[in-house]
Parts: sequence; C-alpha cells; structure tokens
Amino acid sequence: MIKQRARLIYNPSSGKEMMRQYLPEILDIMESAGLETSCHMTKGAGDAMQAAMQAAKEEFKYVIAAGGDGTVHEVVNGLSLASVRPILGILPAGTSNDLAMALGLPRDLVKAAEQIARLQVRPLDVGQVNDQFFINIAGCGRITEITYEVPSKMKTALGQLAYYMKGLEKIPQLRPIHLEVEAPNFGFSGKAMLSLICNSRRVGGFEKLAPQAQLDDGLFDVIIVKQAKLSEVIKLATAAIRGEHLHNERIVYFQTDSLTVSSNEQVDLNLDGEYGGALPKEFKMLKHHLQVLA
Repeated sequence: MIKQRARLIYNPSSGKEMMRQYLPEILDIMESAGLETSCHMTKGAGDAMQAAMQAAKEEFKYVIAAGGDGTVHEVVNGLSLASVRPILGILPAGTSNDLAMALGLPRDLVKAAEQIARLQVRPLDVGQVNDQFFINIAGCGRITEITYEVPSKMKTALGQLAYYMKGLEKIPQLRPIHLEVEAPNFGFSGKAMLSLICNSRRVGGFEKLAPQAQLDDGLFDVIIVKQAKLSEVIKLATAAIRGEHLHNERIVYFQTDSLTVSSNEQVDLNLDGEYGGALPKEFKMLKHHLQVLA
C-alpha cells in the first residue's frame, strides 16, 4: 500500500485535554488507513495556522485539526491561503465542536478518527472576511463576545458550562448596536441585538440556529435580531433551540454570497469563536474552497 502523508495538528489543552489520552490510538487508526501521519502540538495562539500553512507548503495530502472550533478556525485560515490546499480532517476535541457536529462526526474521538480514516471527501465552503477566513460563523453583538472571553482553563475544567456561566455575566450588559448591512439583494439599517453570518446550521451548541444552512451551497445564512427587550431575547433563544425562530417578527433572515456590515459605533466581530477585529467588514463566500473528510 502506498501511504499518503498526513499532518495531525492538535491542541493539547482543548476540551478536557483528551488528545493526550487518545493520541496513540488515533495514530494507529491513521496508520491502518494508509496515512503516514506526523504530529504538531500547538503551543499558543496562531501556532495551528502557521503549522497548517507549513503543511500545505510541504504538500501534505491531508491536514487533520484536532481540537475545538478555535483550532479548526486557525487550520482553515492556514490552508485557505495556499494555492494547493490539503484535504481537511477534523477530530472534535474541544468544547462545542460546532463544525464537526455539523459534518456528522461522532463526539467520541476514536470513532471520529475511524470515520475520517475512511477518507470520504466532500466539498466545503469557506467564508472570507477582508483578509481572514471562517468556516462556521461570523457574529457581532455583545452576546457573541462570550466565546473569546472564556479563559481556556475554565473551558478545560467546565466544558460547555463555562459558556453558560459567562453568558449569565453578559445578560446585564445586553444592549442593541447600530448596524448597516448591505447585500446584492438586501439591505438593513437600524438597531440590532446581534447579527450572525452562518455557514453551518449549528452554532454555539444550538443545533438549529440556521436550520436552512448548508456547508456546500455557496451561500451565507444571515440572521439579524432586531432591537428587543430582554424577555423577548430569552423567548427567541428558547425558540432557537427548536429551530422555530426565523419567522419571529424580531428576526431578519436572508441568504447571500456576499455582504458588507458596518456600524457608526465600536463593534467587534467574532469569527468561529475567535476575535476577528472591528467593523466594518466585507464578507464573501468561497464556494467549495476546501475539501473535508466527513
């Protein structure tokens, strides 16, 4: 059997540090699938992106991101810059694992490794925002700041509970922001609680936040929550758990392959749970920019 080269980029602190325990078994699964797999353990912010860029430069066939959504985000940014892009694999070792779950990968690391070792490939859209890329979600609004404000040690210890605890802290600070949204066939100007630009139907642990979103249709699913009282926001969140929120009068929903979002105030952007700079930003969908094992 001719072996294909794969680079496994893993975050040792993701989730509850599961990769340390399962790494030998995962490498054995990859080897059995004919993948000559080498490892890169990340050491800090930006390291996974640099490792992915280097793997693309060295012409690895596959690059497997093992960690949470932040690790996947960095690897996607590293691969998306390359002219010849390795095939992406994902091992869900983080807290939310939104993209892995949207791709139907098992939560169990060993079973996920067995799944991607089948080497079944599908196309994957990538969102581009100015000079950055995102794979799952771009969001703005006070509540979207939660994900990059939760300390990594807290996420390791508490998992998803860490986000809920941070969310409770944020509730008193919830206030609308002014947004200007321009798309080829749509426009919005006014006060909003938040805006979500989705590539995946699963965001922040909500299974059906963008129920019509597909990872390979070449379109963003844009959700804007207009100015609302706290009680209305809580009611919307409850409806979003069931995927029954898009027809609410406080929701603006549309699909597009490009848009611009700006504001007359300081508004930060969240990209796949990571800090993405401040508005204004231009968004463009790169249809089938990557291939993914799923």
